[in-house]
Amino acid sequence: MSNDALDTEQIDHFIRYCRIEKRYSIHTINAYRRDIKQFQVAVLKNDETVSIISSQATDIQSFVAHLHRQGQQPKTIKRKLSSLSSFFNYLVRQEIIKSSPVIGIHSPKLTRSLPQTLEIETLDRLLAIPCDSFINARDQAILEVFYSSGLRLSELVSLDYVDINFYDKTVKVLGKGNKERLLPLGDKAMTALKQWFEYRQHKLEMGENAVFISNRGQRIHQRSIQQRVNHWQKKLGIEQSVHPHKLRHSFATHLLQSSGDLRAVQELLGHADISTTQVYTHLDYQHLAKVYDQAHPRARKKDDLKK
Repeated sequence: MSNDALDTEQIDHFIRYCRIEKRYSIHTINAYRRDIKQFQVAVLKNDETVSIISSQATDIQSFVAHLHRQGQQPKTIKRKLSSLSSFFNYLVRQEIIKSSPVIGIHSPKLTRSLPQTLEIETLDRLLAIPCDSFINARDQAILEVFYSSGLRLSELVSLDYVDINFYDKTVKVLGKGNKERLLPLGDKAMTALKQWFEYRQHKLEMGENAVFISNRGQRIHQRSIQQRVNHWQKKLGIEQSVHPHKLRHSFATHLLQSSGDLRAVQELLGHADISTTQVYTHLDYQHLAKVYDQAHPRARKKDDLKK
């Protein structure tokens, strides 16, 4: 068996481990496979005498340099290094190699950009969709649930009818890493869902459990939701771009501004690490700084004070 075949066999074992034992999402597993395969091609270079199992730190460094030359973003390079690190750590645990060649390789520094949010007035316009048809009722319910509970797009698409508890006003969500969390649903989101279910029942295909369905009665696709959100932005004349994740950002920012409870926001968003949630504290500070600049006499420019 060639080194290429042996490498492929180990990659397959690792992917099976991620799927069965770690129970990673299909998106994570596919990303792992793509990243490792890309590294395999870069290392082998059509030479079957070379093996990624015998890779050294210099091979990892060459791969990173190759990604830089391709113009890959630091965030993408960091993810690919993380995929390789998981793979080689698996090989170490299986006693196939003694140490990981990724150890000591530094990821490129990320320049974290602040998430963009929508003003409450803009959200009010966006959420005021007339609930007078199948499409409109569905779209309004989608937008209300996004903003009410801060769901990711993938989480909203995967919702089933049994995940909605009308008595407790909660929704059960399966997030990243197959971790469940229970989120509250606001009164307006509950009202929108009830109105939507009145329309939904007439087009639902037999055996379909999805909360949000297409005109054909089947679970709606992520791309369709993105297109509908974009449709309403243009139809309502909203100048600021609107997308599902911006509704999630708006949910987190507005909640943090009102409560100041970072830990609670972390739980609601389903962030494993609170450092991920801390980006919203910077947005909150920006909001406070803006209020200060507008209201405090000492913050105003001299020209403004002369007016």
